[in-house]
Amino acid sequence: MVRVEFLGPIQKESLEIEITNLEQLADILQQDKEIAEWLENSAVAVNDMLVNSLDVALKDGDKVSLLPPVCGG
Repeated sequence: MVRVEFLGPIQKESLEIEITNLEQLADILQQDKEIAEWLENSAVAVNDMLVNSLDVALKDGDKVSLLPPVCGG
């Protein structure tokens, strides 16, 4: 199982799902309208390392974090 965390203003509980890559995760998350609006502008980290491709393989125990842009002051 892969744990998916939604950080910052994304108001969703973490998910535990069986997937093998980020492309599968993107397909699943696109189906949720609340999350889909964040996908284009959010950074993604796998095991706390930022990635910039959906071609990243995932294995049991990995953690994916969706990091939306935030404003600071």
